[in-house]
Amino acid sequence: MIVWVSLLWILESIDRVSGGALDTFGIQPRDASELRDVIPAAFTHFGFEHLAANTLPLLVLGFLAAALSGTRRFLGVVLMITLASGLGVWLVAPDNSNTAGASGVVFGLFGYLLVRGFVDRRITDVLIGVVVAVLYGSILWGVLPTNQMVSWQGHLFGLLGGVAAAFYFSDRKGRGRPPAPAA
Repeated sequence: MIVWVSLLWILESIDRVSGGALDTFGIQPRDASELRDVIPAAFTHFGFEHLAANTLPLLVLGFLAAALSGTRRFLGVVLMITLASGLGVWLVAPDNSNTAGASGVVFGLFGYLLVRGFVDRRITDVLIGVVVAVLYGSILWGVLPTNQMVSWQGHLFGLLGGVAAAFYFSDRKGRGRPPAPAA
């Protein structure tokens, strides 16, 4: 997580020095050529304040998700969240907007950690989800359209992507199904 967040800070430094050249990697909705920016948009920010707001929650929630899931599963979870958040922005964000930042991933990791213990039926992970809810539950206000300068769309679809990832990457996936017949 430290390497990832360091990369985000390096990219924002490059963006600052280049006069905002990386801001073009934000998502502009419903333009087919912008689909290529769905993943890079999660790595670019509109200034150091924007990045700073995402840094601590990304470190904490990312570390927890990676520690609980393992690196491979964590990377799959983050990819699913990034795609869900970015595609959601592409589909429903207002015309003439440009959306970037890791906050969709933050909301997705929050949703993933909140739900994963219930899906996998592990009390330890449920308790971690409760602690995450207590510490970060107030971010849920970010899925409401209360500020035109904040992408509630990215937050909402990131959250939904995290919940979907908890189910898709569940340890219980496939359990309870009858065994396949022997050939």
